[in-house]
Amino acid sequence: MVQAYLFGQVLGTHSFYLRDGFPVEDEYSELANTYFLPGGETGSAATVLSSLGVSVKMDGTHIGTEVAPMLRAFYADKTVDLSSMYFDPDWQGLMDYVLVSGLSRTPMGTFRQLYELGIKRWNMPREADIAEADAVAIDPFFQEETQAAAEMCVKHGKPYVTIDCAHDTYLHRHAAVNVVSKECLGNDYRGVSKEEAAELLKEHSDGLTIVTTGANDMLYGRKGQELKRMKPFSVEVRSTLGAGDTFKAGCVYGLLHGMDDDELVRFASACSAVAITRYPLPLYPPKPEEVAALIGRGV
Repeated sequence: MVQAYLFGQVLGTHSFYLRDGFPVEDEYSELANTYFLPGGETGSAATVLSSLGVSVKMDGTHIGTEVAPMLRAFYADKTVDLSSMYFDPDWQGLMDYVLVSGLSRTPMGTFRQLYELGIKRWNMPREADIAEADAVAIDPFFQEETQAAAEMCVKHGKPYVTIDCAHDTYLHRHAAVNVVSKECLGNDYRGVSKEEAAELLKEHSDGLTIVTTGANDMLYGRKGQELKRMKPFSVEVRSTLGAGDTFKAGCVYGLLHGMDDDELVRFASACSAVAITRYPLPLYPPKPEEVAALIGRGV
């Protein structure tokens, strides 16, 4: 039986690690490493959960002629089931290109093609997949298909983790956990303090709201309770690529293992902290013993 079902963005990420920091316009820059590996919020979370010992089935973005072979080869020896994903023989698949240097990264891609060409290159989630899972993660990018995934979770009593959903959305109201990033605050709650935004979010959900803001304190809480703060773990950063996706994976793991709110936030934070100490994340995802060691060390 699959423990976690993940629905959302699955793509191929071309990442380029810069040897001497970000390039200056019209000047040459040296690359230290380049990789083509699974990416996207769902793809990265699936990789991390598998490393943590969780069996995963994922679905969402269609996979094409360039992305599918890489995904199949990468996950061949991992506990990640790709059988629900649709292979499109007439499309290369969704890819992005990311410049990476320590705390900074610049992603580039053609994501607008998903929405501007009038062709839906993503699946409707299968209800049987959700019904069979113990916990679910849903990315908020796929319109009525995203809504359907959340409604199926509610129908079957499956707790789900989502990300960056505003307080007035169905996805937020019914989520077991909604992880809201600094980027989301800047887009949806411009001019509002993170404390005010967190209060608004938590009062519109029966689940746990977590607001993350990089190296600054996380805020989290539930309806009718005081907001809590937690300091992220301090580590030496090699790359932040995949940090948020790893945090989401940690939240799914916490749900599967019945963690209380404090334990879940601490575990997810530790997963993310381990992730940013190495590059590339898909080849070196956090292991349970590494996360436990960091939690034992403290912030």
